[in-house]
Amino acid sequence: MEEVYTNQMKKIEIELEKWLPGIKDFQTGSESSETAAAEAAWADLKKISNTSLQALLLPAKDMLSRGGKRWRPLLTTIICECLGGGDSALPLTPLIEFAHNATLVHDDIEDDAEERRGKPSIHKIHGVDSAINSGSYLYFLSLKCLEAYQGKNKDLIYKLWGTNLRDCHLGQAIDISWHRKVPFIPSVEEYLAMCSLKTGSLARLSAEIGAFCADASEDMAKKLGDAAQKLGVGFQILDDVKNLTMGVPGKKRGDDVVEGKKSLPILLYLIRYPEMREKVFYCFHAAKINGPSAPEIAELIHNLNETSVLKEAEEKARNLIDEARTIFSCKELTGSPISVKSYELLSGLIDLIS
Repeated sequence: MEEVYTNQMKKIEIELEKWLPGIKDFQTGSESSETAAAEAAWADLKKISNTSLQALLLPAKDMLSRGGKRWRPLLTTIICECLGGGDSALPLTPLIEFAHNATLVHDDIEDDAEERRGKPSIHKIHGVDSAINSGSYLYFLSLKCLEAYQGKNKDLIYKLWGTNLRDCHLGQAIDISWHRKVPFIPSVEEYLAMCSLKTGSLARLSAEIGAFCADASEDMAKKLGDAAQKLGVGFQILDDVKNLTMGVPGKKRGDDVVEGKKSLPILLYLIRYPEMREKVFYCFHAAKINGPSAPEIAELIHNLNETSVLKEAEEKARNLIDEARTIFSCKELTGSPISVKSYELLSGLIDLIS
């Protein structure tokens, strides 16, 4: 089963490379099969100096080269294949992955995060100005593959891209406002709504693109999008828990505390133990000043572990992921039953990335 995902990942990486090749390829006009199809996307860059190209492309290339799970484009291609569309969604995978990486570049600037995917954050290496510009370039570069797309429902996919990217930024705006309002404690329902926008929107987009590339009905695409959105929120909560326990790969343990994030475990703790609010806010303040090595972070994590909030948050995440799995396995999603093989592909993907 894993071989299926490995082969699909190789195809996805080739698509990404088409639209964001190395700087030498930009200047020499490489005619390799990996870049020739996207040459029009960067033909106007060939006359630009190498120094200027580096300021634009190196931060973006740096972020993409660090890998990541790539589960969103993988979900797109697998859904499309499961619904009889073959590899027709493959050319649109940069539309999703470039946008996702752009959000990471900008999110790290907004949080002044130290690390991303095991290395210093893009703005720490290339500067804030170049990181902002290069991150924005990734958003717009992603649209080039849609312009070149010759498959079905092109106009509809463009509208979906705009809708979900706006939702993503709305969710980020809500999260930022919570960071700034230190005493404000959102409800669990408000947190889940924020995550549905900030994290769930690109997951929804991934599933919907896969469905529409296979010419599925709007009703089916919506149901698959709902499932993917639940996946996105579930994965975000799992990351929240991991950040406060074992640590998220590529990031420092407890850096959510440094950034003052009101993640689900923190919210559950604050709601259940209101007398600890000032202590938690003090830990946030000390962590922001002293960074990930602040002893207050370890103290807060210890306090959380003394309660059931981490386990409760993880259970919420698992429930959302299981709900998504149930939707993906529902035979009523299509006019004819989803095959056992198709369900196994989707279910296996969930297991692989959760």
